[in-house]
Amino acid sequence: MTHDHDLVLRPTQAQISAALNPPPGRNGGDLVVETLAGLGATTVFGLPGQHALGMFDALRRSSLRYIGLRVENNAGFAADAYGRVTGEAAPLLLSTGPGALTSLAALQEAASASAPVLAISSQIPTAGLGGGRHGYLHELPDQSASFRGVVKSVHTVRSQSQIPSAIAEAWRSALTAPHGPVWVEIPQDVLLAETSLPVVTAPDATPEELVPRVELTAVAADLLSRAERPAIIAGGGVVRSDASGKLLQLAEALQAPVVTTFGGKGAFPWEHPLSLQSWLEDRHTTDFLEDADVLLVVGSGLGELSSNYHTFKPRGRVIQIEADLGKLESNHPALGIHADARLALQALLETVEERTDSAAPDRVRDVLSRVAARIASQELTLEQDVLASVRRALPSGSPSFWDMTILAYWAWSAFDPRGANTMHSAQGAGGLGYGFPAALGAAAADPSRPVLAVSGDGGALYSIAELATARQYDLPVTWLIIDDGGYGILREYMTDAFGEPTATELTRPDYVALAESFGVPGVLTSAETLEADLSKALASPGPSVVVLPAVLRMFAPTHLD
Repeated sequence: MTHDHDLVLRPTQAQISAALNPPPGRNGGDLVVETLAGLGATTVFGLPGQHALGMFDALRRSSLRYIGLRVENNAGFAADAYGRVTGEAAPLLLSTGPGALTSLAALQEAASASAPVLAISSQIPTAGLGGGRHGYLHELPDQSASFRGVVKSVHTVRSQSQIPSAIAEAWRSALTAPHGPVWVEIPQDVLLAETSLPVVTAPDATPEELVPRVELTAVAADLLSRAERPAIIAGGGVVRSDASGKLLQLAEALQAPVVTTFGGKGAFPWEHPLSLQSWLEDRHTTDFLEDADVLLVVGSGLGELSSNYHTFKPRGRVIQIEADLGKLESNHPALGIHADARLALQALLETVEERTDSAAPDRVRDVLSRVAARIASQELTLEQDVLASVRRALPSGSPSFWDMTILAYWAWSAFDPRGANTMHSAQGAGGLGYGFPAALGAAAADPSRPVLAVSGDGGALYSIAELATARQYDLPVTWLIIDDGGYGILREYMTDAFGEPTATELTRPDYVALAESFGVPGVLTSAETLEADLSKALASPGPSVVVLPAVLRMFAPTHLD
């Protein structure tokens, strides 16, 4: 009896001939890049180092496009963004020891945001692994241990024959829900040694589907169909699984108001009659969600920011759909459904009974009007005007990447992303320096549209070297730097807590002159001219910098009311 899979695995005569006659001059690095190309990768990010030179040499014999950044952490942020906007695993090539460790903060952000990053690092020669010889440059006692608590999976290669399978398995891991970063490390001698192994063609690394249990979705559908006041919290899992269309269908079928988390920005249309937008740090929104008799939480672990700093106390029944098993019911008891958001929402759509609730849009309008009145009472006109100018200047469909800065904190709650998977920030792990290198990664993925990066002057200093990257690859990124002379949000926190700030003030460069020294056009703007200057920069080809000197303030923390 012949099975279908037997036919698939039977090589053609041409494949046999190619396998028996591999081209000369290949090394272990070629096996890496051949595997990546076979898996469907087209672009890789990284920074070379002594032990990794075999990989980088092989790039010139491959079809892969290389985007080299100036700092490994920034290369990680670029790969993170590439993975977010494409849904593909983004290869990140690194060297041993310091090079590898410098990427850790970026990989933590990728893990928190479920961004598929495939980090491939070199290692010391095989003889030194596992407590063998010591004294190698860049050597760590156990390099993989530094990453095991950050990434989804760790894969250590010890021979060339292991390279294709290890990378394919890592690729599958990165793209299986929940998406996330993975780590592969390959010794220097394995990368450098000449290889007689056949050229890697098309390794199979199909991600596993995380399908919901039918008895759980049946119970969830029944609860939602019978609810009087259903509501939905949509998190980043909806965006990562490309499920925003299904979320819209379900919300309309149930007439359930939807609030999107900061990581789920764009998962639901901002101006929809059922949209509660993203005002999670407002007690009016929290009260509304607590009053729901059935609350559907999709693709969110209801962490600190999504729960209004853990003040959210739901009184009704909670249904939580979450691909990350560790986040399922970790903060609130629920009917926990371990599944990919898209597949679970599809199951609910096939089972729920449509509801009619003509009052739902009125209830949404009431909450939003209360939020607006509360913000209006705080005399924050400058902040709202600046954010509105950014929104008007940024073309619809263009992605934006926000560093940890006061304007980004405003954007989490108040910015209309105008579409799913268009607004991204570092709010997952909360590290500085994300905005600009991430925007470079998104521009590498799609250079046909302008990309916006937003940083404060403190965060900008983390990634200023990447102006050279932007210029080298002519990437269409406009970088808006809000210059308030220090770490603005920390200044606020310390003043509130201690009466005065310490260690928050910064000596900084002339950002316009600095940008121009890299060959990147720069302009000094004001709140009044921001929209025009930003629009012009975004419409111009290649990279640009717009600097806005301004001291912005946060709105009052409403969870304390």
